[in-house]
Amino acid sequence: MLDTATYTPRLKTLFRETIKPALKEEFAYKNDMQIPKLEKIVLNIGCGAESVRDSKKAKSAVEDLTTIAGQQAVATIAKKSIAGFRVREGMTLGAKVTLRGDRMYDFLDRLITVAMPRIRDFRGVKPAFDGRGNFAMGIKEHIVFPEINFDKVDEVWGIDVIIVTTAKSDAEAKSLLKHFNMPFNA
Repeated sequence: MLDTATYTPRLKTLFRETIKPALKEEFAYKNDMQIPKLEKIVLNIGCGAESVRDSKKAKSAVEDLTTIAGQQAVATIAKKSIAGFRVREGMTLGAKVTLRGDRMYDFLDRLITVAMPRIRDFRGVKPAFDGRGNFAMGIKEHIVFPEINFDKVDEVWGIDVIIVTTAKSDAEAKSLLKHFNMPFNA
């Protein structure tokens, strides 16, 4: 059994012992507080039109995201009614969860080492940074995560993964994620 009092995620240890010194040398930081680090990872599933027709689909998205993240996901709710999309105010449209601390490092480890290799025709992720050191990517099928029982899945969802860092530039953030072995294609 896992002892939670002494447990430290593998990537957190890797960051402290290997990545921090490498980044300090690479970018010539004078202070350890300048070194970029992971702040949070946000996961989002948008159900779209399916949840409008069947509210059970939105509930299954929340359950699946909770299973993947290891933390309770929150249902995202429509703020306004939009007749063109047949959306009413208060309708559940998807799910989201924000991971920080040890759960964030555990999820990133599972994403890079387990889930990404299971993606069909995977050739690496496109380096999509926002100009402020944050990285966003999409996964077309949530069933690439081993926590999801394929036989019990009634709908395959796409997941948005946003990795927020304290990096000041995209180059710093890309270097940080490369040290975590993020498989960039370019």
